[in-house]
Amino acid sequence: MFDYRNFALRKLAGIAPRYLPFADVATDDVPLSRLLRLSLFQVTVGMALVLLVGTLNRVMIVELSVPATLVAGMLALPLLFAPLRTLIGHRSDVHVSALGLRRVPYIWKGTLYQFGGFAIMPFALLVLSGYGDAVDAPRWLGLSSAAIAFLLVGAGLHMVQTVGLALATDLVEEQDQPKVVGLMYVMLLVGMVVSALVFGALLENYTPGKLVQVIQGSAVVTVALNLFAMWKQEARDRNRAETMRVTPVVTFSTAWKTFVANPGTHRLLVVIGLGTFGFGMADVLLEPYGGQVLGMSVADTTKLTALLATGTLFGFGIASRVLGAGGNPVALGRIGAAIGMPGFAAIIASSLGGGTLLFLAGTMATGVGAGLFGHATLTATIRNAPPNQIGLALGAWGAVQATCAGIGVALAGIVRDVLVGLEVSAGLQPATPYTLVFTIEVVFLGLAILAAAPIGYLATKRRQSDSKRTTADSQQNPVEVI
Repeated sequence: MFDYRNFALRKLAGIAPRYLPFADVATDDVPLSRLLRLSLFQVTVGMALVLLVGTLNRVMIVELSVPATLVAGMLALPLLFAPLRTLIGHRSDVHVSALGLRRVPYIWKGTLYQFGGFAIMPFALLVLSGYGDAVDAPRWLGLSSAAIAFLLVGAGLHMVQTVGLALATDLVEEQDQPKVVGLMYVMLLVGMVVSALVFGALLENYTPGKLVQVIQGSAVVTVALNLFAMWKQEARDRNRAETMRVTPVVTFSTAWKTFVANPGTHRLLVVIGLGTFGFGMADVLLEPYGGQVLGMSVADTTKLTALLATGTLFGFGIASRVLGAGGNPVALGRIGAAIGMPGFAAIIASSLGGGTLLFLAGTMATGVGAGLFGHATLTATIRNAPPNQIGLALGAWGAVQATCAGIGVALAGIVRDVLVGLEVSAGLQPATPYTLVFTIEVVFLGLAILAAAPIGYLATKRRQSDSKRTTADSQQNPVEVI
């Protein structure tokens, strides 16, 4: 009798490495099903990002008339926690546990932070909207509660993402670590796309009550998926626990000095910051731009996040093939930044008569550029890190990226609000506050390209130095050939 089940599984195993970037990292010891289950923590992170940066951003600015500066400030509150990603990554590298666990305790703490933020958020939004009995509640109460909720969710997703990526790299061989991190980020984008489509469908006919239900559902789904993702991923090992207990713990300052000692590390972090700032400023303004300038609905602007994530996913797919074939990650990062520049130019042109179609094309292009830039710089950071400092390296990349993205979001909101206040007196068009921000992004992407240029030279110089050192060692200690 023909075994249809095994036939289907063989077919899926055959097409996955071709159509799912980084799926070839799976082995007999770490099958693809286990990696995909672990990647569910990235799905919850993507869901939180869509909810914060996409849906709530639009609703608070347009429907609830909250000034964009306040909304941008709330979205930037996780910036206070973002620099700690480096420390969290290091602490998970050296964490001492009686059971030998290093990563899981931090993932669980981050999950609880996310759940707590989502638990507070619906009531804060009810106060802001004046819905039902909340009509008499003071507005400052809603704003402060929303700020706390945003901070908790942001802190939780930073912790979950940093330590979850480190756990993923623990499961595979050193040469496969960039691939498995890439797979995790592909699943982040898949989570963003699916979440944006689901939220868009649920909020087709928007009411404050429906938004509360969406947030409450997100809280439950976050805990459920993260628990399922962590289940039996990090094995208990008492021998490792004993080794960790008696081994002197490396201080963070010592670990950081070792990490940045490699030539080009400081400049690479600068490039990551400039490029992330360039791509990230638009996060808080794309949906309000579509709603106020182009007349798009809440559901349509929420789906913009799905379009942006699809473009980023496409960029990751291209990057996986190029880097898998031995491509230069820094050069690929420059190409990603270069693609983002005409993407933002198209978004600007959409308000000058180009229309919605050009706006969507520009959004897609910026997503592709962000995907190429993000994966390329992530791979470069991992390759530049010592083998025992993967958590620290991932934390450094995430800290720089999240910090610069937060600064970009905050500044974008401030610039927009300042210019909106001058529209009447200065005779500005409604699109002007947005187009100025998009122009600033083009400038910063150009700066990232310029800053990345010397990194290739430093990498070549380091390889030549390592080659000379190896040759000198072989001459001093010749190997006898029998």
